[in-house]
Amino acid sequence: MDSLRENMAIIAGRIAAGGRNVFFTGAGISTESGIPDYRSKGGVWDKFRPVYFDEFMSSEAARMEYWRRKIELYSDLREARPNPAHIALARLCEMGLIEAVITQNIDGLHQAAGLPDEKVIELHGNSLRVRCMGCGKISALNDAVSRVESGDVAPECECGGYLKPDTISFGQEMPEAEVSRAMQLSSEAQTFIVVGSTLVVQPAARMPVYAKQGGAFVGIINLSETPIDDMCDVIVREKAGKALQEILESVRNKAGAGNEKME
Repeated sequence: MDSLRENMAIIAGRIAAGGRNVFFTGAGISTESGIPDYRSKGGVWDKFRPVYFDEFMSSEAARMEYWRRKIELYSDLREARPNPAHIALARLCEMGLIEAVITQNIDGLHQAAGLPDEKVIELHGNSLRVRCMGCGKISALNDAVSRVESGDVAPECECGGYLKPDTISFGQEMPEAEVSRAMQLSSEAQTFIVVGSTLVVQPAARMPVYAKQGGAFVGIINLSETPIDDMCDVIVREKAGKALQEILESVRNKAGAGNEKME
């Protein structure tokens, strides 16, 4: 067995053993669904300067530019479907082998694959929702997009508040409840698997560190290096979809073998 498959087998063994299995996912799991990566070379931030939160709140021109970009990227989001990586995690959850998925992604693909809302902690929000910055009312992104495309280029709520996708912009405070829950889940995890994240965005990137400090087995599935490679237990340099599908099959085989022994 080569080292790649050996490492995937180790991860599969840890997951199959049950306990508090927590996954942490980043952009690398969703690029396989056609969702653009924001931070890597050639990504969204190479094309656009981010609109900071204070700019959005203080300038109508900034809000118009923000929504113009959202419309430009909307087709990718609307057409994206869960890929084998998302589906594998949903299947592992159905088997009772995932306590939670902490994600940096804002595309809702984990839920679309079948993960229950309560199992997904969205650190950076969800782009399919729109929040009023005044009253806090939540509405569907489709409704706001229709308004923008009809000429309402900086849509507002009926209360007069500014409508903004329910995601965390540069300079905006992180969602306190989600961060707190993610920290607790990470610290209490027995197995913590990072999938498709370069672990450079704080405070999200601290989650595997909390897991390791709590005594967890930490594995990374990512094509490129991360700042915590030296402290993790296993590294798998492979695409998320291929790796997680192989891990899922290995877990299923182990479960099947266990049932045969019981019989």
